[in-house]
Amino acid sequence: MIIHKEGFKTIGIGATLLVLFNLANFSILSSHLPIVSWILFLTSFGVFIFLISFFRIPNRKLTLENGKIIAPADGQVVVVEEIIDTEYFNDKRLQVSIFMSPLNVHVNRAPISGEIIYNKYHPGKFLVAWNPKSSTDNERHSIVIKDYKGNHILVKQIAGALARRIVNYMQIGQLINQTAEFGFIKFGSRVDLLLPIETKLLVNIGDKVQGGVTVIAEY
Repeated sequence: MIIHKEGFKTIGIGATLLVLFNLANFSILSSHLPIVSWILFLTSFGVFIFLISFFRIPNRKLTLENGKIIAPADGQVVVVEEIIDTEYFNDKRLQVSIFMSPLNVHVNRAPISGEIIYNKYHPGKFLVAWNPKSSTDNERHSIVIKDYKGNHILVKQIAGALARRIVNYMQIGQLINQTAEFGFIKFGSRVDLLLPIETKLLVNIGDKVQGGVTVIAEY
């Protein structure tokens, strides 16, 4: 396991606050309330370890297979439905949404190999990620990947009530390999996939998926 580069600054600030808090904690409380002092230390240290876990990148065997669509994020499938997309396709698409909790790995990976042909950031609200309107009303960043067969897939990173920072590394015209990292959402939230309507889904609502590992669908 390694720590993602997006976490270096946050973890550094967290470590500084941890040290300062516990210097004050032990200097003030340890002499007359030692048990309280140790409880505060252990609690603050636990919060710091939890912070580190937000930015972990575990060692995994990633799935590379043409014709398969791989999960772009860790989490739970919360939406599987047909929609009319009004952002890019302007036609009927199959939407699969993955909710990322604070406990999940937050790296976002390309579901297919191809070329980035659309890249757009949308400012917006910070509704809870499971709200149906979060796909269209929340702050989000969308990319469309065109694969070697001409299939187009839209991947949408969506901010939530807790996740207030979306990072996207892509540019129009850039080539990306399946399961390669394309972005990061700090502290979880949601990732939507908009797939061709004829796509054969291999997951259902409630399924747990791993980014870069689980096969979501095939065509």
